[in-house]
Amino acid sequence: MCLAVPGRVEEFLNHSPLERSAHVSFGGIRKVINLALVPEAVIGDYVIVHVGFAISRIDEAQAQQIFRDLEEIGMRGRLAEE
Repeated sequence: MCLAVPGRVEEFLNHSPLERSAHVSFGGIRKVINLALVPEAVIGDYVIVHVGFAISRIDEAQAQQIFRDLEEIGMRGRLAEE
């Protein structure tokens, strides 16, 4: 099963258009994520991430709802570790 999850952009690492990347936090776990597909993303934004690539921006309310839904089905902590 493929799943995209929200994370919060915390720190830019590279601003080159095709290699734009940042540390993104998933419930306290930070990963390096490619942001080339969401050039409008800024520090503090929530992005939907699939296999290391941010594929869209979402607002904080949407991200929090997804976190609650994942918590309800018992997957929130497991997804951040994968």
